[in-house]
Amino acid sequence: MNSFSRQSENNKNRREFLRNGMVAAGAATLGTGLLASGAPVLAEQEKESSGKLSRGDAAILRFLAAAEILETDLWVQYNELGGVQDNEVPGGSGSPLYTSALQVLDGDMNQYIHDNTEDEFTHETFINAYLASKGADTVDLEPFRTLPGSTASGASGKPRLTNLMKLTVDTSWWTRYRSRTQNPDFGDTFPQAVPSLAVGQHPAIPRSDADLSPSNHLQAIANTAGFHFATIEQGGTSLYPSLAQRVSSSEVLQIVLSIGGTEAMHFQTWHDKAGNAPPLTDPSDSTLVFPDLNAPPFGGEDFQTNLIMPEPTIFLSKSLPRCSIIRPTNTTGAATGALNFLTAMGLFIGQSPAFFAFLRDLAEEADAARREGER
Repeated sequence: MNSFSRQSENNKNRREFLRNGMVAAGAATLGTGLLASGAPVLAEQEKESSGKLSRGDAAILRFLAAAEILETDLWVQYNELGGVQDNEVPGGSGSPLYTSALQVLDGDMNQYIHDNTEDEFTHETFINAYLASKGADTVDLEPFRTLPGSTASGASGKPRLTNLMKLTVDTSWWTRYRSRTQNPDFGDTFPQAVPSLAVGQHPAIPRSDADLSPSNHLQAIANTAGFHFATIEQGGTSLYPSLAQRVSSSEVLQIVLSIGGTEAMHFQTWHDKAGNAPPLTDPSDSTLVFPDLNAPPFGGEDFQTNLIMPEPTIFLSKSLPRCSIIRPTNTTGAATGALNFLTAMGLFIGQSPAFFAFLRDLAEEADAARREGER
């Protein structure tokens, strides 16, 4: 990893790109508010304040705050159409047909979506408030809220940070968590549970009321959402322990481990529900096929739908006994890897160059963090 001195020069270069990207995107309004310290980000980010926190701890928390803001944005879209609408999670009025399709995976899906959304709101709010309490700069992505969302009945129509209508969903976590002999921290790769989700671009919410029929098309959208829920949350499940290994303050470590634990709870919930997605082929897109994971050519322990607890696998050294663990937790490049993972998914289709430059800046600064006393 680069030293902080070299990182500072890289950040300066990225900030110059950020200026240029904003001009190219015609986004003059993006010049302020990204770091919510009251100072314009383009002129003042070089003076980014860590307050009473170490520079590394502040960088890690800022990246996590940005990740939680993005996560909240996508969960709000799911809740508006498929969750419980109340004053705890305001916005939207629900889509009864989409909600019913989600409930094929579990009768309580609308409540689970609501609760996951509320959790993400609290995560982003708490991390930013904690940064502010320590005199450190916080993160605000509101200037990037420019993407159009669903026009289906029940959606709020508000502009978005993320795009849920052109997703490419990696489902290799399914087989990764069932493998007893491989671990991605050792460079191992894993087959997809739903291969057709990992190619092309698929909606996970109704794009308009036209997506509400035929019924199997809407069910394919709900199935896509079910797997996407788990794909997002397994990413957070790994990100928090990965970055925790670079934290210096015991209090910041407490924050990272405590929030990370809820991400794991989310993941196991959605892992269980994804297994209930009914096998079908989308009549509006014959390339999108949801297989019966318990039948040939799938089947066996690597695909069995009720194996939702991490199977024991190799950990730290192949000479040590197998252990049931979160995977991966390799800390090198964890933040940048998370950003690349989200980008490859299609969540940011339509975003500006400035958006990508800003998030990469946050990720690289988080990855450059070192536990105090380490070089």
